[in-house]
Amino acid sequence: MTNTATQTTSIVFLSQLSPQTTSIVIVGIAVAIAAAAFIIAMYSLARARREAGQLVQTATTVAESKAKTIELDAERRATDRRAEADAKITRSLAEIQESQMRAARREETLDQKLQQLTKREQRLDERDIVVKAAEVQHAEIRLQMDRERTALRERLSQISGLTTEEARQQLLAEVRATVTRDAALLAQKILQEAETKAREQAREITLMAIQRYAGECSSDSTVRSVKIPSDDLKGRVIGREGRNIRHFEKVTGVDVIIDDTPGVIAVSCFDRVRQAVAAESLLRLVNDGRIHPARIEEVVEQCRRDIHERMIKAGQDAAMEADVRGLHPKVIEMMGRLHFRTSYGQNVLRHSIEVAFLCQLIAGQLGLDGATARRAGFLHDIGKAMDHEVEGGHPAIGMDFAKRHGETMEAVLNAIGGHHGDIPSTTPFTPIVTSADAVSGARPGARRESMENYVKRLEQLEQIAKQQPGVQEAYAIQAGREVRVIVDANKADDAQCFVIAQEVAKRVEAEMTFPGEIKVTVLREMRAEACAR
Repeated sequence: MTNTATQTTSIVFLSQLSPQTTSIVIVGIAVAIAAAAFIIAMYSLARARREAGQLVQTATTVAESKAKTIELDAERRATDRRAEADAKITRSLAEIQESQMRAARREETLDQKLQQLTKREQRLDERDIVVKAAEVQHAEIRLQMDRERTALRERLSQISGLTTEEARQQLLAEVRATVTRDAALLAQKILQEAETKAREQAREITLMAIQRYAGECSSDSTVRSVKIPSDDLKGRVIGREGRNIRHFEKVTGVDVIIDDTPGVIAVSCFDRVRQAVAAESLLRLVNDGRIHPARIEEVVEQCRRDIHERMIKAGQDAAMEADVRGLHPKVIEMMGRLHFRTSYGQNVLRHSIEVAFLCQLIAGQLGLDGATARRAGFLHDIGKAMDHEVEGGHPAIGMDFAKRHGETMEAVLNAIGGHHGDIPSTTPFTPIVTSADAVSGARPGARRESMENYVKRLEQLEQIAKQQPGVQEAYAIQAGREVRVIVDANKADDAQCFVIAQEVAKRVEAEMTFPGEIKVTVLREMRAEACAR
């Protein structure tokens, strides 16, 4: 407010002056201001100069101090580098001296080796001279031996009256006989050792499988009896002049046996399916009472359809019991047909189920796939369902049928076709099926055969054994499960006994049909007799 009042007062004062005076006053004021500004500037310049001088002096002092510090650091670093360089030079000199020493030692070693090589070369040269002399001497000895050998051969030929070729053939014959005997002895020893080990393991596995599975033993016959309420129906079954029984036999393909046995009419046929159809048809006709050709045809056709459905049901039940899946409907039908098929009196379908379980147990002990073994065992006898309709053996028929109806597993096909040795075994499942088949058929009560066939089989077995050279007698024992062969001790030695046993076994396998297996035992006995008087 003071400044404002002063300015106001100045303005009022200037307004009261004349224009010239005012200009003079303003100029004077401006000059005074300029002089004041100049004085201030000069003062500021002097102070700035003093401060600049102080700054320069301070900077010079700092710069000199830093320069001295840098010089000291540089001198220290130079000293360190010089010491480091001296150390490196010292190490380098030491390494160079060591390298020179090693080089000197290597030169000494090389000189020694060179001397040794020189001595070795001298010895080799001496040996070469000795070897060449020995070769010359050896060649002379060989020529002399050849001349002596030739002279000896000529002398032997003159003494023996044999030519060189004849003597060679005689020598070869003797060697062949000796080698054959030695080979037979060696083969006997090897097989005995292998059989001893294999027999123990096979016995253990087989006994385990038999103990863990026990199926029913049932034998079926080719003759089936049909009970009738009274014997009067026999006449009605026969019909006027036998027309009913003749038509019945013609339609069904069976033989009807009507004898004096009370209350029974027998139906006989080798085909169990036709036998079942005929027996079922005859039972229905007897119960119905209407027996004439037209009624016979109607009832037989109905029974055929019922038996066919029963076969399919039996095949499905068997496949489910054996836990075999993915079978073609025709395969299931053929397996059901085995329900009406027998082998030595044993039901083939039950036999197949039993073999399937035995195969699984044996395969499990051997670390193989149980499902594959069970499938192979279940289908191994499927060819028996059609072997009376198709030419050939049931293994080949079954393998071809299974292949045509979707069976692709090589193990199963080979087991079907090779479980009787008709084709070589390509998988381990084939001998498993063969073993299980033999176990199932050899169980007591499982199979039977007629007395006539039994006697023929024993006679054929003994005849095959007697045909071998050197055999005196042969006896079939244990119901044909074993044949004892007695050989002449003067005509056959121990090694030939082994060969005779193998030959008899091969011929039995090739020429005979039998259930299970037959053991061949060859006996050789030397008896020396003397009389004291």
